[in-house]
Amino acid sequence: MTFFRTRVSRALFISAGVLSLGACATVTRGSTDAWEITSEPSGAKVETSNGHQCPATPCAIKMSRKSEFVATITKPGYKPATVTVTHKTSGAGAAGIAGNVLVGGIIGIGVDAVTGASQDLVPNPAHVILEPES
Repeated sequence: MTFFRTRVSRALFISAGVLSLGACATVTRGSTDAWEITSEPSGAKVETSNGHQCPATPCAIKMSRKSEFVATITKPGYKPATVTVTHKTSGAGAAGIAGNVLVGGIIGIGVDAVTGASQDLVPNPAHVILEPES
Protein backbone atom coordinates (compact mmCIF):
# COMPACT_ATOMS: atom_id res chain seq x y z
CA MET A 1 0.00 0.00 0.00
CA THR A 2 2.86 2.39 0.80
CA PHE A 3 4.39 1.72 -2.62
CA PHE A 4 1.09 2.71 -4.28
CA ARG A 5 0.77 5.93 -2.22
CA THR A 6 4.35 6.92 -3.05
CA ARG A 7 3.76 6.44 -6.79
CA VAL A 8 0.47 8.36 -6.66
CA SER A 9 2.11 11.18 -4.68
CA ARG A 10 4.95 11.42 -7.19
CA ALA A 11 2.54 11.41 -10.11
CA LEU A 12 0.46 14.18 -8.54
CA PHE A 13 3.59 16.23 -7.77
CA ILE A 14 4.88 15.90 -11.33
CA SER A 15 1.45 16.69 -12.79
CA ALA A 16 1.16 19.80 -10.63
CA GLY A 17 4.60 20.94 -11.78
CA VAL A 18 3.79 20.44 -15.45
CA LEU A 19 0.43 22.21 -15.14
CA SER A 20 2.03 25.16 -13.35
CA LEU A 21 4.22 25.76 -16.39
CA GLY A 22 1.18 26.49 -18.55
CA ALA A 23 0.76 30.18 -19.51
CA CYS A 24 4.50 30.73 -19.19
CA ALA A 25 4.47 34.31 -20.50
CA THR A 26 1.56 35.27 -18.25
CA VAL A 27 3.45 33.97 -15.23
CA THR A 28 6.89 35.37 -16.10
CA ARG A 29 5.96 38.68 -17.77
CA GLY A 30 2.46 39.56 -16.63
CA SER A 31 -0.30 41.04 -18.76
CA THR A 32 0.61 44.70 -18.17
CA ASP A 33 3.66 46.83 -18.86
CA ALA A 34 4.78 50.37 -18.14
CA TRP A 35 4.57 52.48 -21.31
CA GLU A 36 7.14 55.24 -20.99
CA ILE A 37 7.16 58.59 -22.76
CA THR A 38 9.55 61.52 -22.74
CA SER A 39 9.33 64.83 -24.54
CA GLU A 40 11.55 67.69 -25.53
CA PRO A 41 10.92 69.99 -23.75
CA SER A 42 9.82 67.99 -20.73
CA GLY A 43 6.71 68.82 -18.72
CA ALA A 44 4.17 68.07 -21.46
CA LYS A 45 0.75 66.57 -20.68
CA VAL A 46 -0.04 63.12 -22.11
CA GLU A 47 -3.57 61.84 -22.80
CA THR A 48 -4.31 58.50 -24.44
CA SER A 49 -7.28 57.44 -26.54
CA ASN A 50 -7.97 54.63 -24.05
CA GLY A 51 -8.50 57.07 -21.15
CA HIS A 52 -5.10 57.21 -19.44
CA GLN A 53 -3.13 60.36 -18.79
CA CYS A 54 -0.14 61.79 -17.00
CA PRO A 55 0.32 65.44 -16.06
CA ALA A 56 3.93 65.92 -17.15
CA THR A 57 6.63 64.11 -19.09
CA PRO A 58 8.71 62.12 -18.47
CA CYS A 59 6.16 59.61 -17.23
CA ALA A 60 5.12 55.97 -17.32
CA ILE A 61 1.60 54.62 -17.62
CA LYS A 62 0.68 51.04 -16.75
CA MET A 63 -1.05 49.51 -19.79
CA SER A 64 -2.23 46.13 -20.97
CA ARG A 65 0.48 44.57 -23.15
CA LYS A 66 -2.07 44.16 -25.96
CA SER A 67 -3.19 47.81 -25.94
CA GLU A 68 -3.49 49.88 -29.08
CA PHE A 69 -3.97 53.61 -28.60
CA VAL A 70 -3.01 57.09 -29.73
CA ALA A 71 -1.24 59.35 -27.24
CA THR A 72 -1.63 63.12 -27.60
CA ILE A 73 1.16 65.20 -26.10
CA THR A 74 0.48 68.89 -25.40
CA LYS A 75 2.30 71.80 -23.81
CA PRO A 76 1.35 75.50 -23.90
CA GLY A 77 3.36 77.32 -26.58
CA TYR A 78 3.95 74.14 -28.60
CA LYS A 79 2.05 72.31 -31.34
CA PRO A 80 0.31 69.12 -30.17
CA ALA A 81 1.98 65.85 -31.18
CA THR A 82 0.64 62.33 -31.39
CA VAL A 83 2.16 58.87 -31.05
CA THR A 84 0.39 55.74 -32.28
CA VAL A 85 1.14 52.79 -30.02
CA THR A 86 0.46 49.19 -30.98
CA HIS A 87 1.86 45.83 -29.89
CA LYS A 88 3.98 43.00 -31.27
CA THR A 89 5.14 39.61 -30.07
CA SER A 90 8.31 40.07 -28.07
CA GLY A 91 11.30 37.76 -27.89
CA ALA A 92 10.51 36.94 -24.26
CA GLY A 93 6.84 36.42 -25.12
CA ALA A 94 7.77 34.06 -27.95
CA ALA A 95 9.94 32.12 -25.50
CA GLY A 96 6.94 31.81 -23.18
CA ILE A 97 4.81 30.48 -26.03
CA ALA A 98 7.57 28.02 -26.94
CA GLY A 99 7.62 26.88 -23.32
CA ASN A 100 3.90 26.23 -23.54
CA VAL A 101 4.39 24.17 -26.73
CA LEU A 102 7.21 22.11 -25.22
CA VAL A 103 5.27 21.33 -22.07
CA GLY A 104 2.08 20.67 -24.00
CA GLY A 105 0.28 23.65 -22.50
CA ILE A 106 -2.42 24.34 -25.07
CA ILE A 107 -4.36 26.03 -22.28
CA GLY A 108 -1.27 28.12 -21.49
CA ILE A 109 -1.02 29.30 -25.11
CA GLY A 110 -4.67 30.37 -24.95
CA VAL A 111 -4.19 32.18 -21.65
CA ASP A 112 -1.10 34.01 -22.96
CA ALA A 113 -2.97 35.02 -26.12
CA VAL A 114 -6.00 36.33 -24.23
CA THR A 115 -3.98 38.25 -21.62
CA GLY A 116 -1.49 39.62 -24.17
CA ALA A 117 1.42 38.49 -22.01
CA SER A 118 3.47 37.56 -25.07
CA GLN A 119 3.18 41.11 -26.45
CA ASP A 120 5.23 44.30 -26.06
CA LEU A 121 3.99 47.85 -26.58
CA VAL A 122 5.62 49.56 -29.59
CA PRO A 123 7.18 52.11 -29.43
CA ASN A 124 8.27 51.80 -25.83
CA PRO A 125 9.77 54.06 -24.70
CA ALA A 126 8.41 56.82 -26.92
CA HIS A 127 10.15 60.17 -27.36
CA VAL A 128 8.50 63.25 -28.87
CA ILE A 129 10.12 66.54 -29.89
CA LEU A 130 7.51 69.28 -29.65
CA GLU A 131 7.60 72.08 -32.21
CA PRO A 132 7.08 75.66 -30.98
CA GLU A 133 3.92 77.40 -32.22
CA SER A 134 4.61 80.09 -34.82
